[in-house]
Amino acid sequence: MKEKKTFSVLFMAQAAMIAAIYVVVTLVFAPFSYGEVQVRLSEALTILPVFTPAAIPGLFIGCLISNILGGCIIPDIIFGSLATLLGAVFTYMLRNRNKFLAPLPPILSNILIVPFVLRYGYQVPLPIPFMMLTVGIGEVISCGVLGMIVYAALNRYKHTIFRTASLS
Repeated sequence: MKEKKTFSVLFMAQAAMIAAIYVVVTLVFAPFSYGEVQVRLSEALTILPVFTPAAIPGLFIGCLISNILGGCIIPDIIFGSLATLLGAVFTYMLRNRNKFLAPLPPILSNILIVPFVLRYGYQVPLPIPFMMLTVGIGEVISCGVLGMIVYAALNRYKHTIFRTASLS
């Protein structure tokens, strides 16, 4: 019983730390984090579900808080955060597959959701396919390139940094 409680505390601590880091990085780099052309550097953390399931709620809550503090509109707060949640869940599901597949879920979920928020929420007059391209480029930079750098840095120490945290 004590072990389950320890893992539960570990899970919550990891999720909270990931959320906090996500918020800080997003807000520190705010000029690049919001808008139709964005490279949200904190999205590099979307690789973390490969290492711990605690990253799933951590990324979701971090994105949610970042969008609230960044002054986003309600549809962006909801759907932008859900895009990050979907990306995190599917990254976790791909954790035992090829490491190069791990950044794809957050890239794809943001490409498919964020342009519609920009168009219909913020009334950005650009064509949705163009915004899919611009959002996609930003996501490839943050999740694909920077995320894989984070992966390479953490993979060496995954057994010491991320002790197994259960979902319960």
